[in-house]
Amino acid sequence: MTLQSQRERATIRKLATQLAERAASDEYAARRQRWRAVNALRRPDRAPVWCRPVGCWQELIPPESLECQDSWHRRIELTLRQHLYKDSIGDDSIVEPWWGVSAVFDRDQQYTWGMETGRLIGETDVGGWRYDTPIKTEEDFEKVSVPTYTYNERKTNEALERMAELLGDIVPVRLTCGSPLGAGLGGAVDKLRGMGTMMLDLAERPHVMHRLVRTLLEGTLRAMRTVEDTGLLTPNTYGPMFCSDPINAAPENGKVRFENLWCVANSQEFDLVSPAMWEQFLLNYQMPILQQYGLVQYGCCENLTQKIDGVLRIPNLRVFVCSAWTDVDKVIAACQDRYTIMWRQKATDVVFATDMGPIRAHLEEGMRKLQGCYYQVVLRELQTLNGRPERLREWVRTAIEVAENYA
Repeated sequence: MTLQSQRERATIRKLATQLAERAASDEYAARRQRWRAVNALRRPDRAPVWCRPVGCWQELIPPESLECQDSWHRRIELTLRQHLYKDSIGDDSIVEPWWGVSAVFDRDQQYTWGMETGRLIGETDVGGWRYDTPIKTEEDFEKVSVPTYTYNERKTNEALERMAELLGDIVPVRLTCGSPLGAGLGGAVDKLRGMGTMMLDLAERPHVMHRLVRTLLEGTLRAMRTVEDTGLLTPNTYGPMFCSDPINAAPENGKVRFENLWCVANSQEFDLVSPAMWEQFLLNYQMPILQQYGLVQYGCCENLTQKIDGVLRIPNLRVFVCSAWTDVDKVIAACQDRYTIMWRQKATDVVFATDMGPIRAHLEEGMRKLQGCYYQVVLRELQTLNGRPERLREWVRTAIEVAENYA
C-alpha cells in the first residue's frame, strides 16, 4: 500500500468515525422519531425541516478541497463530508450507524431501453444541457426494448468485502437492495423522446405514446420481479423523507417484498399535460408499479393543483408532495389529516432574497395554514447559493423556529 493510499484511508476513517458518533447520538435518535411520527400520521414534537443542496455541493465542498485522489476513496470522502456538512447546518438530516453497499445487477443490453440516451448537448459550466433523444421517427419506437437484469453475486460480495475492510471496524457494513428501475416512467420518456415532442405525440400520435409507456411499464415490472425473486430486497425506511415505522407485516420467511418498501414517483415531465391526459398516459401506467409497494410518496416540482384528485386515487399514498407551484390551500383541503403533506419551498425565493424577512413571512403563513395536518417542510433542488453559503443555516434556523411555534 502506497503512502498516499494510507493517508487517504486515514482521512476516510477519521471522517467515518465522526459521522458514526453523530449517527448514534441522541439528537439523531430524536430526528428519527420526528420523521417516523409524521410519516405514520402521528403528531411529532414539530414538523421535520430538511434541505437538500443538490447542485450546490461544488460551492459548499469544492472539488479541490478533497484530499483523496483515488476515485473510489474520493467518492467515499465526498459522501462523508456531505453528511458532516449537513450535520453542521442543523436540519433534520439523519444517517444510520451503518454503511450500505448496493447489490450489483448486470443488464443484458448496453443501454437501459436498448437505445443510447442522455447524451448532453450544449453543456455549460453551470449545468445547462439537453438530451439528444434517440426516438426521432415513429419507426424508432419499435427499437425500444425491455432489459433483463441478473444478480451478480461475485461483484456484490467483492464490494461488500472491500468496504468492510475499509470501514467495518468503525460501522457495520450492510447489503442494500432495491429495484434498478423506478416508478416515474416520465424521465425515461423525456430521455427517449423529449418532452416537447412527447406533448405533440399525445395529441397527434397517442398510439405510439401508449406503446412506449407500456414498454417502460413492462420493463419496470420485470426488473422488480427479478430483484424480489432474489430474496435480497432490503427495507428503505430510513433517511430523511422516508424514515418510518416498518411497512406492513414482516414476511414469515424473512424475505422482504416491495410491499415492505417506500416508492417515490412523480409526474414532472407531464406538468403541462392536462389532468385527463396525465392519467391516461402516465398515472394509469404508474399505478401497477405503485400498487406493488407498501407506501407511496408522489410528486416533485410539478404543479399538481389540478391533479389532486388523481393523486389521491393512489390506494397506498402516504406523502403528497406539494411543490412551490401547487396550491397549498387546495392540498390541505383535500388531504386534511389523512395524508402527510411535504410542503416544498421555492429555492429561488430562499437563495435570492436579500434578507430573511420575506422567507420568514412565507414560512409563518404556510405553517399557520398547515396546523392540524401532518407535514414536512422541505427545501430541495438548490442549484446555487448565490455566494451565500450561510443561507442554508439561516433558512433552517428560521424554519425550525416557526415549526416549533406552530407545533
